[in-house]
Amino acid sequence: MLAFTLTEAYQLTNKEGKVILRLRIVDTWKACGSLRETARKLSISRNTVRKWVRRYQESGEAGLLDRSRRPNHSPRRTPKEVEEQVLSLNQERGWGRRRISHALGLPEGTVRHILRRHLGAGRRKRKKRKTFYPAHWAWEEEEPFRLAQVDTKDILDKGTLGTKLWDHLRKHRLPRYQWTFLEGRTRLRFLAYSHRLSVVNGLCFVALVMSWLRGWGIDGEVDWQEDWGSEFGGEEPDHLAELDEKYYQPFGARLRRAPKGRKGYQGRVERSHRTDDEEFYIPCLGKAKTTERFLKLAQRWQYYYNVGRPHFGAGMEGKTPLEKLRELGLDLPGEFAAFPVILLDEVAVIWASKGGHDVLAYYRWPWAGALG
Repeated sequence: MLAFTLTEAYQLTNKEGKVILRLRIVDTWKACGSLRETARKLSISRNTVRKWVRRYQESGEAGLLDRSRRPNHSPRRTPKEVEEQVLSLNQERGWGRRRISHALGLPEGTVRHILRRHLGAGRRKRKKRKTFYPAHWAWEEEEPFRLAQVDTKDILDKGTLGTKLWDHLRKHRLPRYQWTFLEGRTRLRFLAYSHRLSVVNGLCFVALVMSWLRGWGIDGEVDWQEDWGSEFGGEEPDHLAELDEKYYQPFGARLRRAPKGRKGYQGRVERSHRTDDEEFYIPCLGKAKTTERFLKLAQRWQYYYNVGRPHFGAGMEGKTPLEKLRELGLDLPGEFAAFPVILLDEVAVIWASKGGHDVLAYYRWPWAGALG
């Protein structure tokens, strides 16, 4: 009698373990001479006992090995000469399944199965993509304006706003997207809006915020930690590196990406968006019937959020973002928290046409002062 139990034998997945298990079945059957009794003792079905006893009687221990489940006849299998063409195009020319599929008129799935069947683990490995990690947790940064959590918010959410406000926003063609820069240590925020999500709008937002910080004497490199949205450059590493070098670094900023699926890295800006819904959009959106009125309300909301609203998150202890900023050594006036809330769509076009560097000129426009 073997020293280990049937349950332990089932855990053996290699060939030797399976044969030991099946020999145990045969030995038990030999001892008692009954299929039913063998099944009862080993807690398995009689069909299983019958199967391995029959195979043992026919072929001995060799009959206890796994047999191929491949059918004797496969009328729908791809012809051998076609499989050879697929393999030749893949190995000699380096073509992928989509290009092979188009060239030979085969479904992509068929090409994929042929390559897997013949090449298996020996297929060419994809080159590891470059990333913009490591990302930062907000609590890791003690000094303000070293890490910013940046995100966009789609305001047009019927489940949040309700049908009436959702229809109001669409009817009056109010801005749909909110752009948020949240300073990770103090939760101080700067906002902008747009009708469209675009990379140009995103880069213009970077230039405006960084110019505002530099104008108030805040030096040092700022990590712009963003998600993987197309408005921030998408997922192509070379393109992101180009954006970082050409548009972020000249302003003393660095493009960073929070890992996919790890929303905790952007937890503070995500939570602030919920506050926007509860304390601004739901009670105030119905009062705005023009974009100009909407932006003025958003300007007041941003100022209240930064200067008048107490925060009770980790380390805030009921202080406002501006009070926390001063506590950390940046004694800035309330005007600093009044970043001009603007509509990016029009400004971004002018900004891009002028080369993207004369940013402070936008704050000298008459309407910018009116929004403040």
